[in-house]
Amino acid sequence: MASDNQIICFFNSCKAWGGGEKWHLEMAMRLHTKGYNVLVCAAPDSRLCQRAKSAGIPVKTFRISNLSFLNPFLHLRLKRFFKALPIKHVLLNLPSDLKTAGFAAHRANIPDIVYRRGSAIPVKNSLINRFLFGKVVHRIIANSEETKRTILQNNQRIINAENIHIIYNGIDLERFDAQEHEPPENEENKLILGNLGRLEPQKNQLFLLDILENIRRKGIPAVLHIGGAGRLEQELRTEINRRNLTNYVHMPGFIDDVKSFMMQLDVFLLPSMWEGFGYVLIEAQACSKPIVAFDTSSNPEIVKHNNTGILVETNNVEQFSDAIATLYNNPKKRLLMGRNGRTFVQQRFDISQTTKKLIEFIEAI
Repeated sequence: MASDNQIICFFNSCKAWGGGEKWHLEMAMRLHTKGYNVLVCAAPDSRLCQRAKSAGIPVKTFRISNLSFLNPFLHLRLKRFFKALPIKHVLLNLPSDLKTAGFAAHRANIPDIVYRRGSAIPVKNSLINRFLFGKVVHRIIANSEETKRTILQNNQRIINAENIHIIYNGIDLERFDAQEHEPPENEENKLILGNLGRLEPQKNQLFLLDILENIRRKGIPAVLHIGGAGRLEQELRTEINRRNLTNYVHMPGFIDDVKSFMMQLDVFLLPSMWEGFGYVLIEAQACSKPIVAFDTSSNPEIVKHNNTGILVETNNVEQFSDAIATLYNNPKKRLLMGRNGRTFVQQRFDISQTTKKLIEFIEAI
């Protein structure tokens, strides 16, 4: 347990809900229940703000944009906030948080400023990043080996690799298993495929329409469920109509009940161009679902090829379609991969393990 009154501040001003916000909330909740003095800083009316309050965690709200570091009044407010409380650790999420809140925390002499990087995108070797990573950030948490690699890609002279600590996202299997879920629809003689995530270009859901057309031409009676919301929604709906796929594609919108969504599926598909850590992959495996995804980014760290799923070349329609056909034609293999995925998640991604690693990380200072 943390000593004295020292506060661990989770700072995440993102308005949307994604993997980073989920990690900040779950880690704050886990540490809170273990008696640590935790504070969440979030955007007003964000899901993170609402859920942290519902969990009984103290919340302070800030609005931060990419240009907020140029706002001297906000900087002064943040500096006063950090100085007024016995904050020892600040865990920042967004680059905009790092530029604004991170710099204010530095000016307030916070002893441990941590940047958690959740995106496997190279960090630019810019003047401001050289300052931030050279003078402001004390330590970095990466959510995968791939994310660590991309952090260092352009910045080996600025960032000490020894200061980057890998802590995978975890899933609370006990709570997940206890959740009730809607029974599968069991559509006779249909292969139910699914994808869940933000509808954004990076997530590449339009590729799945190519896949659906291709495998149906091959005689596989597949239907596709695409869960989530985002900028691609209207384009997806337009394409579905244009391709006459309205009877085969279901788009339910933002999904709160992830378990019920996953339990409807036979195979989970992830066509993302890159992932810092594909949290939906461990959610799918927790539901014993086999996976087809690209052999890229952090996916090989989460999906064991030919054991818990099948990894294929990026944007290769034929390879992706063949992988689905293999699972369709081999129900026993599909079942075995699903079981292997569940075991793999239990062994490597249970939240008790990731919480322990975070506590060890925090208490090292």
